Amino acid sequence: MIMESLLAYSAETMPFFSSLPKPFFTPIIKSPNLPLVVQRRSFSVAVLQMSTKEAKLWGGRFEESVTDAVEKFTESISFDKALYKHDIMGSRAHAAMLARQGLITDSDRDSILKGLDEIERQIERGEFAWRTDREDVHMNIEAALTDLVGEPAKKLHTARSRNDQVCTDFRLWCRDAIDAIVSRIKHLQVSLVKLALKNEGLIVPGYTHLQRAQPVLLQHLLLAYVEQLERDASRLLDCRVRMNFCPLGACALAGTGLPIDRFMTSEALGFTAPMRNSIDAVSDRDFVLELLSANSITAIHLSRLGEEWVLWASEEFGFLTPSDSVSTGSSIMPQKKNPDPMELVRGKSARVVGDLVSLLVLCKGLPHAYNRDLQEDKEPVFDSVKTIMGMLEVSAEFADNITFNQERIQNALPAGLLLSVFQEKLQDLSLAELRSISTAFDEDVYEFLGVENSIKKFSSYGSTGSECVSSQLDYWVAKLDLSRK
Repeated sequence: MIMESLLAYSAETMPFFSSLPKPFFTPIIKSPNLPLVVQRRSFSVAVLQMSTKEAKLWGGRFEESVTDAVEKFTESISFDKALYKHDIMGSRAHAAMLARQGLITDSDRDSILKGLDEIERQIERGEFAWRTDREDVHMNIEAALTDLVGEPAKKLHTARSRNDQVCTDFRLWCRDAIDAIVSRIKHLQVSLVKLALKNEGLIVPGYTHLQRAQPVLLQHLLLAYVEQLERDASRLLDCRVRMNFCPLGACALAGTGLPIDRFMTSEALGFTAPMRNSIDAVSDRDFVLELLSANSITAIHLSRLGEEWVLWASEEFGFLTPSDSVSTGSSIMPQKKNPDPMELVRGKSARVVGDLVSLLVLCKGLPHAYNRDLQEDKEPVFDSVKTIMGMLEVSAEFADNITFNQERIQNALPAGLLLSVFQEKLQDLSLAELRSISTAFDEDVYEFLGVENSIKKFSSYGSTGSECVSSQLDYWVAKLDLSRK
């Protein structure tokens, strides 16, 4: 449902990832370019907003409102509004369940659903007023719903806490994010397989210790990355299976004495089943740790691809030439053509790994059940998903816009490969000269000499032999629904 939004990257078109924390304090700056009346009006609006704070949902026993500094420090609406679509989904399912269980009337349910539809439209049109004094996405939507439909909206919080609500929203968001990432992984796999098909028969040096070791087919090397990406997708899909259990109805931590039907809401939201333990339901963040771990492994694979292609694009290697459309230049060195996209893929992998480490450290000392620390779990996840999506997209774009320099590659082949120098010398000898070295040589010796013949002789399953690689390509062409033409 949110695939298109997840696949967009600009701040204007991607509400899921465009929100960043605002500074704690926004000073009123006098500008000579603004009329004084505008400056005063801005200040008046700010004062009006501060002086018209609402009573908090939790504020019943409190005699004082929180200070502005505390409110700015503790708000999460600046980033968790990315969950709005999933929050509304959860509320729809919850309202329908409450009505069927007789906890609210059908009329109340219909008013709530109609109001939620209107709020969703307002958000998507950019007309919804997000308020810091309402703290988070849940309270913003619930308060706006009360403004729209009145008393029925106040019943929506029956048998529900923000603790189980945010966990439900977040699982739904992460589930959709996984689907979007897996789609991007497949897109990169397609680009790599197409690149392999365009370079049939091209032999390149294979490296160990960054030293030339044995000849391999370029197709074989490219398919190695396709295999890694397949495992990346598999890890994410495995994570999705474990993630797909519903916390809704766990309430604050202990559940409820009201006759709710958690199985109904779970099914309505596409979950496998409700989570069995209410304490676990509101405190578990394994699903995001696993998602960020899978993203980190994917980022490492992309970084390795980036490193290889950056090296190959250098003058020292010269194996690869990126097109102008995926390159940048230098302001003072006009001869340079830099593979910047893949350098940034390599660099942004650190960011994705950092997001994982942030969340691991966040969770390591938390007692059961919910703690406010967990508010800090959203931004690393939003950042990780946005970054890995960008890395996958630009890697595919780069793969679609590079060529391999066959002459430069061929010149590199005989210079350092295992037995290559010896083989090259043997090729120049007559059969009689070879037999003078050893009587074991026969006429078929020439079938084994030279890089091309070496490739043909590899025959073990998964090897770089021509027939083996052709079989591997057939597998991926069929799996990715491509054509060899």
